[in-house]
Amino acid sequence: MKIAYFCGSAALAAAALLVPAPVSAQQSLENLGLTVTTTPALLSDYVFRGISQTRGGPAAQVTLDVEHSSGLYVGAFVSNVAFPGTNLRQEVDFNAGYRFAVGGVKFDLGATYFGYPGYEAAPDGFDWAWWEVSLRASYEIDPLKLVGQVSYAPNFNSESGEAWYVEVGFDMKLDFDITGSVRFGRQWIQYNTTSPADHGAFGTPDYNVFAFGLSRELGYGVVGALTFSTTSLDRADCFGGQSFCGTRVIAGVSRPF
Repeated sequence: MKIAYFCGSAALAAAALLVPAPVSAQQSLENLGLTVTTTPALLSDYVFRGISQTRGGPAAQVTLDVEHSSGLYVGAFVSNVAFPGTNLRQEVDFNAGYRFAVGGVKFDLGATYFGYPGYEAAPDGFDWAWWEVSLRASYEIDPLKLVGQVSYAPNFNSESGEAWYVEVGFDMKLDFDITGSVRFGRQWIQYNTTSPADHGAFGTPDYNVFAFGLSRELGYGVVGALTFSTTSLDRADCFGGQSFCGTRVIAGVSRPF
């Protein structure tokens, strides 16, 4: 039986604080109707859907988002990763989609490819790369911002079959310019811990995710965040007894440009 360790893209990004583009370049992009946002970030742990992608270690990440005034966008995400028993060291994701609004509700319909350059599968192993389509929505009722997400992957990480992820939550403006965030999620995978001969197995049962976070601008555009994350998985259910599916506290800083 092939057991896979789940990888994915996260939300924040980072490496080193990048220098903003020259004004002339920015004006040229504006003339083309483009908005370019680069967000480097440093985190104490890279956690995606409740599971650490760095075995509890720190991560340096960067996210790039290029959006046209029409709502079409493309982007990329890069991070270091670490998984037992593999030569995986980096994750490089690409995404594209369309953002639009209907009656005050903002939507984001897009697709993401999760890639792992340099990965070499064992003779009986399966491909780690995968892709999914997602529909995200948000609606603001000051001081609340309600958010939701539905994602579908036709062949999940390590060829573990169809997968669905559903998430709901909210962001709330608090005193002292602090924003509080709450997320509830559920991950389903077709082949969890056993698999047919022509498929891999993810390595955990279907599970729930809960996260609560606080964030605030610290100055000069630098945003600090502290997040509590946990799942419904016991250690025995975490890829054969691993420790990185449990409760975690993640500290991070990011600086959008």
